[in-house]
Amino acid sequence: MARPDKVAAVEEIAEKFRGASASVVTEYRGLTMSQLTTLRRSLGDGATYRIAKNTLVKRAAEDAGVNGLEDLLVGPTAITFITGEPVDAAKALRDFAKANQGLVIKGGFMDGRPLTVAEVNQLADLESREVLLSKLAGAMKGTMAKAAGLFAAPASQVARLAQALADKRAEEEGGSAAPATEA
Repeated sequence: MARPDKVAAVEEIAEKFRGASASVVTEYRGLTMSQLTTLRRSLGDGATYRIAKNTLVKRAAEDAGVNGLEDLLVGPTAITFITGEPVDAAKALRDFAKANQGLVIKGGFMDGRPLTVAEVNQLADLESREVLLSKLAGAMKGTMAKAAGLFAAPASQVARLAQALADKRAEEEGGSAAPATEA
C-alpha cells in the first residue's frame, strides 16, 4: 500500500509537469543549501527548482504523460519546472552550472519531447523573447520605411518633372521675351 505522503508528492510533481512549458533535469551533487538558494533566486518567478526522489519523479512523469526522462533519472536529481520563458531559465541554469561544478545539466523535456544537454544549451544560447520581438519590430519598421519611400518616389519624380518643365517653359518664355524687347 502506498504511503499518503508519497502519493501526494507524486501528484504534486505530476501537476508541475502538466503546468510546465518545459522542464530541465539536473544533478546537484556537492551543492550547499546556500548555493541551491542562490540558484532558485537566479531562476526567477517563472521556474521552480524541485529536488525529488527518482522513483517518485518516474511515477509522476508517467502520470503526466511525459516520456523520455527515465534515462536521466539516475543519481541525485532535481528538476526545474519552467512555467515562464524557457530561454531565461535555461540561461540561468547554464550560467550557474558554469560557476558551480556541482550542478550538472542532464537534459530536459519541452513541447512533448525530451531534450538533450546540447539542446538545453542551444535553448540557453537563444536571445530572450523580448529581444527577438524588438529585433522583429525594428526589421518591420525598416521594411515599412523602405515601402513608404518606394510609394512616395513616383509622386516626387512627378513633382520634380513638373518643376523641370515649368523651369524650362519659364526659360523659353524668358528667352523669347528678351529678343522681342531688343527689337
